[in-house]
Formats: sequence, structure tokens, C-alpha cells
Amino acid sequence: MEIYSLENKFICYIFVLSKCKKMKRDKIIFYVATGLLSLLMLFSVSMYFFKHEDVAAMFTNFGYPTYIIYPYAVAKLLGVFAIWNPNFKAIKEWAYAGFFFAFVLAFFAHFMIGDGEQGGALLAFILLIISYIFNKRINK
Repeated sequence: MEIYSLENKFICYIFVLSKCKKMKRDKIIFYVATGLLSLLMLFSVSMYFFKHEDVAAMFTNFGYPTYIIYPYAVAKLLGVFAIWNPNFKAIKEWAYAGFFFAFVLAFFAHFMIGDGEQGGALLAFILLIISYIFNKRINK
């Protein structure tokens, strides 16, 4: 009896093909979620730099000091860079953690003052969780 019969080759091919399709699907989900998250962060950073007066008013309503706006924008840029860079695994984990806390705190800050803007933080949080889960799947 031949070990590599035509049936066994076909079954192995189907298994490998299904594994490749799953890996391709996981990469697509990761890139879409991370791309949308990055766009959201870049939009936020652009607001911090180019609409500083509006953002300063918002931070004042929250009770936050306005001097943290520029450092916070730089931290967001560095976080986006870390999430996209595959060479910095430990820094990537820190970036995901930093974004996690930032989005949770942003959600509750908007919720507590009742301005109705917590949807953006919730969307960012969902995209972050999807990005994190699928980053782990494709980098096993």
C-alpha cells in the first residue's frame, strides 16, 4: 500500500489550502481593523495639532490640563508606528495596552460629561480589540 496515495495527497492539499485561506482571512481582518484604527488615530492627532483651540476647550471641559495635548498626540503617533512595526514585539504590546487604557478612559470621560461623543472611543476600542486578537493569530 502506498503511503502517499492520491487520496492522501488530496486530503493534505485540502488541509493546507484551508489553513492558507484561514491565514489569509486573518491577515485581511488584521489589516482592515488596524488600518481603520490608524486612520482614526491620525485624524485625532491632526485635530490635536491643527485644531488646537477646539481640542483645548474640550480638554478644559473634561478637567484635563491643556499642556498634555501635544505629548498625547506624539504618544498616539508613536503607538500607531509601534503597532505597524513587526520588529518591536514588546513595544507593540505596550502600545496596545496604552491605547486600551486611553480608549476606556476616553469613553468614560465623554460619558460622564454627557457630550454624546463616546461613540468614537467605543469604535476605537472595538477596532483595537480586533486588531490585537488578529495580530496574535497571524504572528503565532
